[in-house]
Amino acid sequence: MSNLLEVRALCKTYATGPNRVEVLAGIDLELESATTTALVGASGAGKSTLLHLLGALDRPSSGTVSFRGEDIFRKSDRELAFFRNKSIGFVFQFHHLLSEFTALENVMMPALIARTARDKARATAEELLDDVGLSHRLGHRPGELSGGEQQRVAIARALALSPELLLADEPTGNLDMKTSEGVHALLAELQQKKGLTLVVVTHNERLAAAMGRTVRLVDGRLE
Repeated sequence: MSNLLEVRALCKTYATGPNRVEVLAGIDLELESATTTALVGASGAGKSTLLHLLGALDRPSSGTVSFRGEDIFRKSDRELAFFRNKSIGFVFQFHHLLSEFTALENVMMPALIARTARDKARATAEELLDDVGLSHRLGHRPGELSGGEQQRVAIARALALSPELLLADEPTGNLDMKTSEGVHALLAELQQKKGLTLVVVTHNERLAAAMGRTVRLVDGRLE
């Protein structure tokens, strides 16, 4: 296997008034293609910050994140946005679906923003919603869906542009145990089917145990 991501000496510091808070303190990490990793640790350990840096949602204070050998933070903001939209999918604890649009329209949205032909965007969205077990709910708006169904739509939307890397931040943190188990199984199935590199931030021990590898953050450093 080749490495999809290589992280070297990654640091992130925030200014809070006159003080500076070091959230990440020199992270080194390698992620192989088509593997699964759980990122665990206490609240405030820096898990979400690290995930945001892996996904180019924020820039580090120092250090590098290389995607297939290329330091992504050498890119301009515009280049970085294009890279992020094309290569990375995101799933968050709260689904962030657009309430006025249907499930199908929500999943089509990333492709339409990327100027994919509407017919192609629709066909891909229908296939993804079938993959997540919601082919019978295409025309339903988020308010007409259960919490688990909304998260499944969010997962389908994250895969709309066929990313290589899927980053999930507490994807079951807002769900009951039974619904969480269904989302766990779905993530595992999609990772296998699509050959994704999957990184999950989670406090859920069962979800972490299902990943191929577990990485623990303690006070901004990896154990």
